[in-house]
Amino acid sequence: MNFKRCILFLSILLGTTIGATAQLPPGQYSTSSKKAIKFIEAGNKAFEVQNDKEAERCWLKALEADGKTIEAMLSLGNLYNLTGKYQIAIDYFNKAIAINPSFYPYAFFYLAESELRIGRYQSAHENLSQFLTLERIKPNVKDAAQRMLANAAFGIEAMAHPQPFNPINAGEGINTPFNEYFPAMSADGKQFIFTRGVISPEQPDRENEDFFVSWFKSGAWQMAQNIREINSIGNEGAPALSADGNIMFFTSCADEFGDYGAQDRKGYGSCDIFYSQKMNGKWTRPRNAGPNINTSSWETQPCFSSDGKTLYFIRGIVRSGGGREQDIWSSTIGEDGRFQPAVKLSDVINTPFKEESVFIHPDNQTLYFSSEGHTGMGGLDIYMSRRGPDGNWTKPINLGYPINTYNDENSLLVDPSGKLAFFASDRQGGMGGLDIYYFEVPGGLRPEPITYVKGKIYNSKSHQPLEANFELYDLITQKLVTKSLSEPTGDFFVTLTSGKNYMVNVSKDGFLFYSGNFSLLNLKADVTKPYLIDIPLDPIDTGYVVELKNVFFDVNKWDLKSESTAELDKLILLLNKNPKLKIEISGHTDNSGDRKANFTLSSNRAKAVFDYLISKGKIDAARLTYKGYADTKPLVANTSPENMARNRRTEFKVLSK
Repeated sequence: MNFKRCILFLSILLGTTIGATAQLPPGQYSTSSKKAIKFIEAGNKAFEVQNDKEAERCWLKALEADGKTIEAMLSLGNLYNLTGKYQIAIDYFNKAIAINPSFYPYAFFYLAESELRIGRYQSAHENLSQFLTLERIKPNVKDAAQRMLANAAFGIEAMAHPQPFNPINAGEGINTPFNEYFPAMSADGKQFIFTRGVISPEQPDRENEDFFVSWFKSGAWQMAQNIREINSIGNEGAPALSADGNIMFFTSCADEFGDYGAQDRKGYGSCDIFYSQKMNGKWTRPRNAGPNINTSSWETQPCFSSDGKTLYFIRGIVRSGGGREQDIWSSTIGEDGRFQPAVKLSDVINTPFKEESVFIHPDNQTLYFSSEGHTGMGGLDIYMSRRGPDGNWTKPINLGYPINTYNDENSLLVDPSGKLAFFASDRQGGMGGLDIYYFEVPGGLRPEPITYVKGKIYNSKSHQPLEANFELYDLITQKLVTKSLSEPTGDFFVTLTSGKNYMVNVSKDGFLFYSGNFSLLNLKADVTKPYLIDIPLDPIDTGYVVELKNVFFDVNKWDLKSESTAELDKLILLLNKNPKLKIEISGHTDNSGDRKANFTLSSNRAKAVFDYLISKGKIDAARLTYKGYADTKPLVANTSPENMARNRRTEFKVLSK
């Protein structure tokens, strides 16, 4: 018998609830009918061994013997509350209270619980307020009542001020008569992966969960295709995509024989998180995410951050006394390329109650999740939290009514534009079972606008594509924003938010690095208008020149600005990896001003870089030279402010390798 069944059963059976203003002496009942008492006791015994059907029959018989038997009414109210028949439970609790409200004052608590389950917030609020006037309420019950009272008050207010909400079916490209749920999307908004519960004619009593993918073309989602490389005879569920759509995390659970659905899948617990990579258009054999993610507990519902650093997921731990602790955890990829030991998100997000369906938007700042523990409409509600400048999560915001209701809401996906949210529902008018719907996200609940950078990295000499490291830094803070590896095809994809200046650095062993920068300070990020950059990498060879586009000086000064350090540290790394490499550092100006002063300025700027490399990188000075060229080697004619800016630059040239 679960804890709730046991406590309520004993309190009704013994008539000794703490807080009752009128209690019956042991062995006495609210009825003098021996027949009613006989059926009450028989029903109690059946309920104790979880024979609910027999318990119901006996308690109904007790009421036939005496229609005012309060114990039978309370017991039936309890039974129907536990089995989800909330309206009938409400009717019996109300009948019992009407006969004698002092007989079992805790009836007000359980009546309100049933009322919250079907959205009767005003009545629940009144009954909880009445209940909380009692003296000597058990502390844990009082805490629960106060939490329920807060939910009732929230429900009243939320329904009085509903959010705009008009769900639209995602269409026949995605939905079928089967169940479709747990959607995932690439950061360009073009690839849509979801779980479908397929029932075959050979096994009509068994639903097999598989992954399907649809592509957005010509204004609609195309007919979804089975991802056969990953799907197995077992169940696969809750997919999550990397920003570029080339890595998929998902959940696979063991059956009663410990089989994860495929012979080569091995796990650590009942449900584990696996991942697969797309290579040459095909998904690779799934691999377990490892012991820093998976445990002997239950891990599911992964979500991978757009910067390629952090995996969020749900972990369920069975408590020693029964029940399960279910929270949001995360693991970050370390410098060694492996997931670090997972940590639980702070109690700003997690509560002592159930959390699930975590989703981090591609802006990498906005978290959506479902929870039973935060104040809301009751059951699982969907919440939003933003990452503050200090890296901590802000207090979660309930998405409001009717996005949230008294039912459980979860599995929310917000598209890259931040304007549309996708979710699963079995509402009327669908194509059968659970369908995937979308709706417009209210303005205050949207994530930060994003765009993305997409391009190809290639060998400047042979024009062959290169698999290379791609990094983006916040130019002001010098903090790494995202780090990824281009595909063997040379393609790369990273997401960005507006309001920042970015530094781009691309590197590969055997090649000189590429540096660049661009600004989103005054540009509105738009996911429909990405930056497209093709990046050539020069092989390390004598005579090649690299412009250090992220080395900065104030006007007519040669002190390095702090924004220059990330770039120069990459140059130090290149020199340390290639100990025989010798370079010349050169400074250049435009043709404005006094040429002699420009020679001095350009020389001193080159020397400032030289000094930084020697002091910070401990590079042998014999490997470096520096020289100022003033305006003697312009890249373009000094005919415009833009051209003059291009000519003001710092470079290094390979002297020998």
